Amino acid sequence: MPARSARRKLRNDPCAQQRVLAQIRLFATDVDGVLTDGGMYYGESGDEWKKFNTRDGMGIKLLQRAGLVTAFVTQERTKLVARRGEKLTIPEVHQGVMDKLTVVREMVMRHGMTLEQVAYMGDDVNDLELLKAAGFSAAPADGMPQVVAAVDYVCRKKGGEGAVREVIELILAAQQGFVRSTREARS
Repeated sequence: MPARSARRKLRNDPCAQQRVLAQIRLFATDVDGVLTDGGMYYGESGDEWKKFNTRDGMGIKLLQRAGLVTAFVTQERTKLVARRGEKLTIPEVHQGVMDKLTVVREMVMRHGMTLEQVAYMGDDVNDLELLKAAGFSAAPADGMPQVVAAVDYVCRKKGGEGAVREVIELILAAQQGFVRSTREARS
């Protein structure tokens, strides 16, 4: 796990950030406050609604096309999250999770990876342990202050407003740059 000073260096060193992002093989994210605006909307009949950003969804599909494993890891347990996961064909949807780090450790073992190959996005204190252990961590612009202080990257966008896509674009750009530089080195 990168030390606190190493995380600060990563946040302020675009080249180091590129190297870390080029090695990411699994992208996991919290749901409420990251993929959504964190609001919980209820109708008179008791229905619950969440607003997801379609651009975040397209970003997830782009990661999948690039060969990355995608995951939702959330403390909440709702049919809405299950439906969103199904629509995006997320292979790893974990709901009702109290110990997110343990769940992600199990995932990386099943997929033959390490925590250094995980990018994780979270916004609140229940994400901190995993954010500190992941190879790359990010938070939406409106994440809780202690989360924003702990992550490698703070998005310009808020949760539910394209923050996930912002991080995905960083990952894809780094990985495409890595592929390009590897090809050039072989020439």
